[in-house]
Amino acid sequence: MSEAIGVSLQGVVKHYRTGAGTVPAVDGVDLQVDPGSSVAIMGPSGCGKSTLLGLIGGLEPPTRGSVRLGDRDISTLSERARARIRRDQIGLLFQSHDLLPFLTAVENVEFQLALRGTRDGRERALHLLADLGLGEHADKLPDQLSGGQRQRVGIARALAHRPGLILADEPTGELDTAASEGVVELLLGVQREAGATLVVVTHDREVARRLDRTVMLRDGRLTAGKAAKG
Repeated sequence: MSEAIGVSLQGVVKHYRTGAGTVPAVDGVDLQVDPGSSVAIMGPSGCGKSTLLGLIGGLEPPTRGSVRLGDRDISTLSERARARIRRDQIGLLFQSHDLLPFLTAVENVEFQLALRGTRDGRERALHLLADLGLGEHADKLPDQLSGGQRQRVGIARALAHRPGLILADEPTGELDTAASEGVVELLLGVQREAGATLVVVTHDREVARRLDRTVMLRDGRLTAGKAAKG
């Protein structure tokens, strides 16, 4: 189990070059997330929320600025070193799910644990799938599951190794109200169990209300922040 990981962004910029010129996806973001706390990132579509989450997860380095996870500046690390941190310490939950099509639901979750040499992988995987209402679907392949079910398998896989930092991009985007509430409860439950830090990109204000605070992103810049819990 990883210890809770704090997040510190200072002057983070991410530009992409296109045929029309340079596009600033993230434009000078400063953000602090205390270890063990939870933050929702909200804003209109295309404002840079998913890019910002990817920078925090080390999926790519910033154009400028620093991204620190705990006491490490991951923006200066190689891709191999960032991949190792993602494997061991971060739970990544993105909208694409990225399930391996030739593995069953339980095997997809087990695979995440096998990468770390976990011995109780199948038991842990089955427990998480049952908590997400997928106990009867554990032996199905991804193409035998609905979009919402595949999303929940992705959630189980992201949380299986009890990460110190959980990053979730629209984790309830394809789910109905009841299923969304169950997913949020699971995310918060795992966060409490592991003492992890939780950062969630969401359009859902009800999801954001469950987290410690909310920050707003517009045109790649943070515009405001507020406490989210009443």
